[in-house]
Amino acid sequence: MLMILATVFIAAFLIIFLLFFALSPGSSRDMESTMARLDAISIAAPVTRAPETVDILKEEKLSDVPWLNDLLQSFNIFPAMRKVLRQANVEWTLGSVILTSVFIWVLVGFLAYLRTRASLMAFLVGGVAASLPWIVVMYKRNKRFMSFEEKLPEALDMMVGAIRAGHGFTSSIGLASREISDPIGGEFKQCFDEQNFGLDLRLAMRNLEDRVPIPDVQLIVSAVLIQKESGGNLAEILEKVAYVIRERFRLKRQIRVHTAQGRLTGWILAIFPIVLGFVFYLMDPARMSLLWTRPIGIKLLWTAAFMETIGVLIIRKIIRPRV
Repeated sequence: MLMILATVFIAAFLIIFLLFFALSPGSSRDMESTMARLDAISIAAPVTRAPETVDILKEEKLSDVPWLNDLLQSFNIFPAMRKVLRQANVEWTLGSVILTSVFIWVLVGFLAYLRTRASLMAFLVGGVAASLPWIVVMYKRNKRFMSFEEKLPEALDMMVGAIRAGHGFTSSIGLASREISDPIGGEFKQCFDEQNFGLDLRLAMRNLEDRVPIPDVQLIVSAVLIQKESGGNLAEILEKVAYVIRERFRLKRQIRVHTAQGRLTGWILAIFPIVLGFVFYLMDPARMSLLWTRPIGIKLLWTAAFMETIGVLIIRKIIRPRV
């Protein structure tokens, strides 16, 4: 039975990764395309060709594997996941992240089954390990948003100075995109380019709000759009918005200082039972294995996991007040 399971899991690994590397467009395909174009150019006789249709719309792929890209495009949830990857500013495609998660799930689940002989336990452990790529993505996304929030008052001050010097709002966004480093520079440059290509200011600002969904950007977008409809001194409005954002960021830093002990307590309470159970298993595997080999032990594990999850959520709610 063990050899059959091992063969099935290993075969699944090989099939997934052989398909990924075999069907992904590589350098050989690019070389063939380049050589074909050179051969066409080198022909002396002129060839009449139909005019090519140029698509100026931006097409984003969910995966480099054609069949996997078509499959992911057919589900509505995957564009939202792609948006998360874009907000994290990672170069990974959605297909590569999903294949990596599946590989980790199967590998860790198989190793856990070899050790515990419990199918449900191995499945759950593999599922938890499979979330590791998405944890990395969310960490990068949150870190990028924090950097954006920290540099935003500086960008607004620069825009205020440009507007008072006689520049328009669009020109001030372009100035901030050139002078401020990423992520402010990249996002503002995209907003500036969208307006230069003829997109309405409202749509360009809404796109910025969609790419960076943080309260500070929502505040800026609302202030700018209201000013465009009702009028007023835009430089003064942006100056006050920068002051509010700067004070809000300072308050959030103070809250993080005061809740540092609570966050440390939450991490300890969340990790300590898992580490302690692992240490006990190394000390006495036969006795600890009763938790997943006996029905009462499985019930205790489910109860402990449920109670720990509830405790972590409560602590997270306490230490993260909404500012």
